[in-house]
Amino acid sequence: MGQHFPERQPRSWGRATPVERLRWRHPAAAVTASARIVQAGPELPLTGGNTIMSETTGQLFDWVDVRAMPESVADDVISRFRALDDLSATVADALDALGIHGCVGSSTLFPTLPDERIVGRAITLRNSPSRMDTYRAVTDGSWLMAEIHAVEIAEPGDVVVVSGLPEVSNMGGIVAALARRGEIAGAVVDGAVRDVAQSRRRGFPIWTRDVTPRTGKWRGSSVEINGTISVAGVTVASGDLVIADETGVCFVPHALIDDVLARCEAIDKKEAVMFSAIADGLPTADVIRQLYGLD
Repeated sequence: MGQHFPERQPRSWGRATPVERLRWRHPAAAVTASARIVQAGPELPLTGGNTIMSETTGQLFDWVDVRAMPESVADDVISRFRALDDLSATVADALDALGIHGCVGSSTLFPTLPDERIVGRAITLRNSPSRMDTYRAVTDGSWLMAEIHAVEIAEPGDVVVVSGLPEVSNMGGIVAALARRGEIAGAVVDGAVRDVAQSRRRGFPIWTRDVTPRTGKWRGSSVEINGTISVAGVTVASGDLVIADETGVCFVPHALIDDVLARCEAIDKKEAVMFSAIADGLPTADVIRQLYGLD
């Protein structure tokens, strides 16, 4: 049987309460929200428990579970990662040495600005398909996407990482412009984006699975910000370190950032010596011995 909806939408969408919106689009979630409202009383704070909301836009996105901001990553750590010669490949080697599956190739998540490379803390967003018919959603003005809120609460240098929807946009030109204004380092979208020319003109890099002209505004719903998501088969938690360049995207678990950095710098130093030796005429057999530790 198909999903049952009430015969008519409560009030107009713009005047509906948060719980009425959830009851219409996500009945199960509405039960939890109702309990929170009864428990908290008529005046809900913008902050509390594990949930935070921006004072400027939080009340506009009150259906989204916005979790606490993650621990920051030191600026010098980010700078040292950025100084690596072959960024994503070096990080991938370090993750391999630790047995961590954390990388996605650019054939899966391709960069809209191929020459860009970014390093930054992950601010995560999880989207899900809408249950409402698209025409009805457009007619009623019922949108429940919140990528703009993820960008708004992100801090300069952060990377917005989206577990998104296929074949419809999870991020467009307006959000890219806001992200650029907020000095967000870039975005990684496991799903589609649109308005690529606009994000390129503004110099805002996005790694995405697909591009499309079709908006996701009427077709999707944002569920959670700063939770744990899956991106092309890789588990990504809010606060993990995102590394991306034209070769691919790597996600470093927050607890392993220092260890991975130390390994990366050792790899980088070793390869610099090898490249210098190759330029000086080191025989191929000797290159192989050094590369694979056959001495």
